[in-house]
Amino acid sequence: MNKLSIDVSSEIGKLNGVIVHVPGAEVENMTPENAERALYSDILNLEIAAPEYSNFLSVLQKHSTVFEVRELLKDIISNTNVRHDLLARICDNEKHKDEDFCKYIESFSDAELARQLIEGVEIKRDTLTRFLDNEHYCLHPLPNFFFTRDASFSVNNNVMISKMANKVRDREAIIMETIFRHHPIFKSNPVNAIEKFDRSGKASIEGGDVIVAREDILLVGTGIRSTSQGIDALVNQLKKNPGRKHIIVQEIPYKPESFIHLDMTFTFLDRDQCMIFEPLILSSTRHLTIIITIENGKVSSIKEEKNMLVALRRLGMDLEPVFCGGDNDLTIMEREQWQSGANFFALEPGKVIGYARNVNTIEALNKHGYEVISAKDIVRGDISLDDYKKAVVTIQGNELSRGGGGARCMTMPVNREKVDW
Repeated sequence: MNKLSIDVSSEIGKLNGVIVHVPGAEVENMTPENAERALYSDILNLEIAAPEYSNFLSVLQKHSTVFEVRELLKDIISNTNVRHDLLARICDNEKHKDEDFCKYIESFSDAELARQLIEGVEIKRDTLTRFLDNEHYCLHPLPNFFFTRDASFSVNNNVMISKMANKVRDREAIIMETIFRHHPIFKSNPVNAIEKFDRSGKASIEGGDVIVAREDILLVGTGIRSTSQGIDALVNQLKKNPGRKHIIVQEIPYKPESFIHLDMTFTFLDRDQCMIFEPLILSSTRHLTIIITIENGKVSSIKEEKNMLVALRRLGMDLEPVFCGGDNDLTIMEREQWQSGANFFALEPGKVIGYARNVNTIEALNKHGYEVISAKDIVRGDISLDDYKKAVVTIQGNELSRGGGGARCMTMPVNREKVDW
């Protein structure tokens, strides 16, 4: 296969390449005792989540080239130098000073090492101290990794490496940076803007908070996962690019936990439509919307705007909002937003995928012209998306949604076709 260039200049351009991670044993390696440390408020049942994810994956595979994190990782660690450097970074980041441990995991086969770096490495009970240790893992599982959007994100021709807000997820970003730096399939030079520009020690930014509206417009959420310092570092990186750029920053609440990222409250559906959680995006007066404009390598203005839709309209993007949960009942809106009801992923303009369980949101989409299609019908070959101008593909997400994310969270696009605006 030829090298694939990084090219994502919108959220809706026809999808050509996307990275996912199929959830595996790392999800079931969580217990009620360690779930909170893993940033979960509940534990998932893989036996139920797996078939839900399988339908989601099959739809993606019918419409794009799909890359799986574990396979990409296995490919790159076949290189001895890459393997050694990756493990050195992981051991240093997770404060493993035990040389025996690092030598132990470096001896694994490529497939076994790729598996255990994600599923976790169990403690060897070969000393009395280790035998008595209550900890089960010397390298913890990564149950959040199937939300591949978070650890890295594509902006135009660059892959940006995230600085995770919680240290338990740092290994995900390290793995993604190593993949983009060394895998022969990707034509990329990953950028770690926070490592390059931040001196505060307070910076974090995650991909769920970064939405590519247009080649010259980014939407970025700031809240519990992405800080103002992290956004400043991103702005400093964008100053290096020619032309005028606009960054629309939206404050999001720290609670409830369903507001973890901007894409849990706003996603693009088509050239002229978006899905929003109306109480935050349009009705809130407590959470600021700010436009930062970059010209000639400098910030030329920072100013407050009424809301995101007004800000986008000023920049030539007039979007019709579809309301998560419908527009009649605030309680329903809040319930479906909690269940990732605003988190849709576009396969191409006007053709999106999301959870079937959010029935009021799906009904709202249908009223706005979207044909409702079950993922199972597409997987079986009974229906083709090519036969529809606008459609929402529904996947069963009763178990997956309990992880705290939706279809956009579970995808990291690397290449989309340009949109004819």
